[in-house]
Amino acid sequence: MCDICVINAVKNKMLSRRSFFKSSAAIGTVAAVGGAMTGTKALAAGHGKVEDMTHTLHSDFPTYFGESQFSMEQLFNYAEHSFNLFQYTVNEHTGTHIDAPLHFSTDGKSVDEIEVSNLIAPLCVIDIAARAQDDADAQVTPDDIKAWIATNGDIPEHACIAMHSGWGSKVTSDEYRGYDGKAQHYPGFHVEATKMLLEETAAASMAVDTLSLDHGISADFATHYAWLPAGRFGIENLANLDKVPASGATLVIGAPKHKGGTGGPARIFAMV
Repeated sequence: MCDICVINAVKNKMLSRRSFFKSSAAIGTVAAVGGAMTGTKALAAGHGKVEDMTHTLHSDFPTYFGESQFSMEQLFNYAEHSFNLFQYTVNEHTGTHIDAPLHFSTDGKSVDEIEVSNLIAPLCVIDIAARAQDDADAQVTPDDIKAWIATNGDIPEHACIAMHSGWGSKVTSDEYRGYDGKAQHYPGFHVEATKMLLEETAAASMAVDTLSLDHGISADFATHYAWLPAGRFGIENLANLDKVPASGATLVIGAPKHKGGTGGPARIFAMV
């Protein structure tokens, strides 16, 4: 090939490469702008925003037993050590937290053994807030589940079935625990509703915006003993259920993963 031919061939190749990189840069810019507009791929696939479903954990957060179950001690501070570090002590079942199957069984799965596929769940919200406003001992019943299905369709596999009782708004008051000197009073799941979910659905978890899966006056923890030994798990003290729809949201459950744990505080959010 003549010298001028070689020169022209190289020139054309360089121009072609330059055009390629310009095109690639333009495509990258469009993708970046598109990503900024739509958020993550998960959000782009049908979710438009994220709701925090987790209460902030602090030493005065209400507990089932009525005493503080969380404390923090600062071991290092920025002024003296150029960094901050706290050591905290917490009961596994404090704040927004997981109840693993092991919590109410002798050989159930511990919190670190919960299948990760069940930690991303279609969220089904059963709203009994109107009833609970007049009755602190209200419960989710089989009729409530039937009504939800009639309106929203079948409960999806791996779903989390959540009770919205309106109790989240009471979390800073004594009403949240509702202790009258003899018993606690707040809503929960009726054991017959629990059995219905076990027998007729493939839901993986149930959640409440109160201190317990069972309603407060329960003396036998019937729902705990029905649900957890069956290999399903629970979530207690879920926040902001009034900000998500009855169906269509996806719950992302940041369960703790300490070996042999019966549960633990979790960071949970919903993609809506």
